[in-house]
Amino acid sequence: MSRLLGGQTLNLLLPIRTEEIKRFLTSILKRAESNESVDVGKELKKLTNNIISRMIMSKRCAHNDDEADEISDVLNGSAEVVGRFNFSDFIWFLKKFDFQGIRRKAQEIHEMFDQMVEKIIKEHQEQRKKDGHTAKDFLDILFDISEDEGSDFRLTAEHIKAFFLDVFVAGTNTSSITLEWALAELINHPKIMKKAMKEIDSVVGKARLVQESDVVNLPYIQAIVKETLRLHPPGPILVREASQSCTVSGYDISEKTRLLINVWAISRDPNHWESPLEFKPERFYSEEGSENVKQVDVRGQHFQLLPFGSGRRCACSPAFRRKYKY
Repeated sequence: MSRLLGGQTLNLLLPIRTEEIKRFLTSILKRAESNESVDVGKELKKLTNNIISRMIMSKRCAHNDDEADEISDVLNGSAEVVGRFNFSDFIWFLKKFDFQGIRRKAQEIHEMFDQMVEKIIKEHQEQRKKDGHTAKDFLDILFDISEDEGSDFRLTAEHIKAFFLDVFVAGTNTSSITLEWALAELINHPKIMKKAMKEIDSVVGKARLVQESDVVNLPYIQAIVKETLRLHPPGPILVREASQSCTVSGYDISEKTRLLINVWAISRDPNHWESPLEFKPERFYSEEGSENVKQVDVRGQHFQLLPFGSGRRCACSPAFRRKYKY
């Protein structure tokens, strides 16, 4: 996993992210010059889909607005299944019934996804034979690991498919929605927008685009991202399973009990946050450019801010994985 998601691999795929962002901005600029309206949410979703798609399999999801991409259909369908409340998951005597049709829908998505990924994997393997085994994307790295006879853990086709689904579901819709929330908050708070633009102009200038390497020198932009994730966490509810029986705050929790953590409520708790409903990036920033005394990050080390959860987890809920049989 460190080889797959480590810094070296992410740096290797940096040109893909840079190219797609330039393509996105160029498209927006052309439409602005032509006085065309832009569905920002749709464009952001296409941007994140294409970045993730190219990083995984060196192929863009969609090349134009009218293209109905199969991957997008799977993403939208899986997000709908995961987000819906299913009585069968929570009322034990209904577990064999599918009153809402969610199980049937999940099976349809599973079959569509399985056929799609089988085709992608076959095409990718054939291309590897022609081009050699140089790693160009995540699939190449997964194939290298699966073909390594000395590896302690052998990856199967099911493992590769599960990773494929997890990355797409967890990394596309959530990323585009978070970006859309950030833009909406900046539009609603022009003073914050002006301050952010001033920081970028002073650090980056106006002659080039912001690069990923610039982020470390943009503390106020980082604060805006944190505040966006606080008010609008990508996954408002986290699902975990108790690995052993325990007692928490006087409540007895049995082993394998499914737990739902309300991240949305935690990040708005007035016991931890001053004026919790206000968009205030300054809570993560000081004029000297350093973070406040709390040094709160978003990587799961501070439980009052858990946009990506904490501890051991999988991207999809246990119920969803059972339906997909991965």
